[in-house]
Amino acid sequence: MTAIHRARCLVPLALLAAAIPAAAEEAITVTATRLPEPAISLPLVIASLPNDTLRARGAVDLRDALAGVAGVQANPGGDMGPAGAVVAFQGLAEMDAYLLVVDGVPFGGAFNPAVTTLDLIDVERFEVLKGAAPVTYGATSFVGVLNAVRYDAGEQPTRLLVQGGTRSSARGSFATTIAKGQSLLGSAETRRFSQDRGGFERYHLLYRARADTAGRVHFDLEGVSVDQTPYSPHPREGNVLTPRFPRDANVNPTDARQDQDRLQANLGLDARLGELDWVTLASVAQNWGRNTRGFLREGFASDGITINADGFRQRVRTTEGYLDSHIGHASATFDWIAGVDLLYGRGSQRSSNFEYAVRPDGSNAPTSTSRTIDESTVLTDHRVFGGLYGQVVARPVPGLTLLGGLRLNRTSERRCGGEAEGDTRPDADDCHRRSKTRLAGSAGASYAVWSRGDDSVALFGDYRDTYKPAAIDFGPEAEGDILAPETTRSWEGGIKTRAAGGRVALEASYFETRFNNLVIRENIGGLPGLASAGKSRLRGFEVELRATPFADFTLSAGYAHHLAQFVDYARLRPDGSIQQLAGKRLELSPKDLASGVASYAPATGVQASATLRYTGKRFLNKGNTSVAGAYADLDARLGWRWSGGWGVFVESENITDRRDAVVESELGDAQFYRLPGRRLLLTIERRL
Repeated sequence: MTAIHRARCLVPLALLAAAIPAAAEEAITVTATRLPEPAISLPLVIASLPNDTLRARGAVDLRDALAGVAGVQANPGGDMGPAGAVVAFQGLAEMDAYLLVVDGVPFGGAFNPAVTTLDLIDVERFEVLKGAAPVTYGATSFVGVLNAVRYDAGEQPTRLLVQGGTRSSARGSFATTIAKGQSLLGSAETRRFSQDRGGFERYHLLYRARADTAGRVHFDLEGVSVDQTPYSPHPREGNVLTPRFPRDANVNPTDARQDQDRLQANLGLDARLGELDWVTLASVAQNWGRNTRGFLREGFASDGITINADGFRQRVRTTEGYLDSHIGHASATFDWIAGVDLLYGRGSQRSSNFEYAVRPDGSNAPTSTSRTIDESTVLTDHRVFGGLYGQVVARPVPGLTLLGGLRLNRTSERRCGGEAEGDTRPDADDCHRRSKTRLAGSAGASYAVWSRGDDSVALFGDYRDTYKPAAIDFGPEAEGDILAPETTRSWEGGIKTRAAGGRVALEASYFETRFNNLVIRENIGGLPGLASAGKSRLRGFEVELRATPFADFTLSAGYAHHLAQFVDYARLRPDGSIQQLAGKRLELSPKDLASGVASYAPATGVQASATLRYTGKRFLNKGNTSVAGAYADLDARLGWRWSGGWGVFVESENITDRRDAVVESELGDAQFYRLPGRRLLLTIERRL
């Protein structure tokens, strides 16, 4: 079946559902403009997933929440640990290429999205914006924005959830309003994986309060603790995942850990200045990390005696700060917003590195404390991203919406590294600075070529020009160098349709994003590192259908055809030769992606949902000689809900028990994390 034929298969579904004479509310989003706007009128590709939709699927993590959104993947695991996920937009799976926002605050600050500490207990809605972040969020994202909007303080519905399942899986969550203007959310979770010794425990508590006096003052205090036991990625040798490594083996030291504690406080004020809205939000977060990891070397020995692995013990501490203050005004024909923001980050890592011998099955893995430290490293990073921004949404004539934004960015970074032999604390004396002032902006237009009631057909297009400082991963190396900033110029265009009184939505779009200095992972001198990949290009088209054929039944389906390629990247091979990768596709970037979600969730009675994901062929190396086959995985949920709000459900994840490579390691060279094995769950919940 060709890509075009797959896309055409979605059209008859929309035509059949168009005969349904019911009405539905249009999704209202805030991610693109910070002001409430109808999603269909914006010249952007954006999806809004309300709480009812997420509950009907039993979604409690990113992988479940993003199912059905065309072209977006949330692959579980990776170097951030089994509690994390690597999100891919437009065929690019990089930890820092997208922006994660929670209640208006970049979650992870000026560093990488804090996915392992994200808990979707009971969000009001989840918004997904494709493409570069709006000018209101600064130098933070190239390919997408995930925005979790939680219930306002004092408006949180009561929800209790208890889960238990195979592989010692257990979870308890609650969310409730405890007093006028106050809410409390909490959860505790433990999970073990099919991979040997892999698992995590996560504890989360969130208190929210607000007071409506001279405006609206709100305060959040949130604490998260994640204790992870990481599992190992599977090495590739030649063009295949090596058979010398058992599928679920773990070669980490027996005391391996990947723990993080996070404490965050938010304070905000929403007020009126005459006819203007004034919004100010300040946030500060402190993170403490403790890591012990190990990875096999290339061409590893199998005797369990010869040194064949490198490991490290590490402490990481980061401080995140965020401040935004803006004024705005909304009317029937013209909305505008102007503001200033500051994104602050300070981080440091101290690592003790060692080498060890281990059998490929991990049966003789040592403790890290039994090994001699042969190198110690230290790295500090201080970054400040600030800017002035303005954005307008104009509706000069019926059916026409114009969106424009401009931002003046100022970014500054200072990084220092140092290393020493043995277990001696080094000085961070190799320091580098980089600062840049640059304009960024966007412009777009949407026009309803046909409209009748809640039904319409709109054409749209937009252009975005942005940049961001290069990523930092706080690995065990001491790289004081600061890579050149990444820059992109992108455009997209497409069509949005609504039919059957708004119960059917069909969207199709084409995009092209041109990268300069895309930061990718490379093995440099035998050690993991970052490199600028010259010029790259992401392009493709995406089609997404959302429909409600009859009461309480929803259907979403998406198909994406992506082509993520190097345009000009002269790569330095380990042997000193040059490899030109122009025309080669990025690793683990499939051309074809498809997904479908069907759910039936009446107020009482039988409840059911099923999620199918298809991932096409992709390459496991930059030279495109190692091919991983296509695969599909399936999740399902079946249960019953009573009139008092109680419900009982049986759920299964990865029913077909697929174990394909889904995430590439950024620390182990040519090593890949597999999809976790099948899991069964029994869930009991109540929501009032």
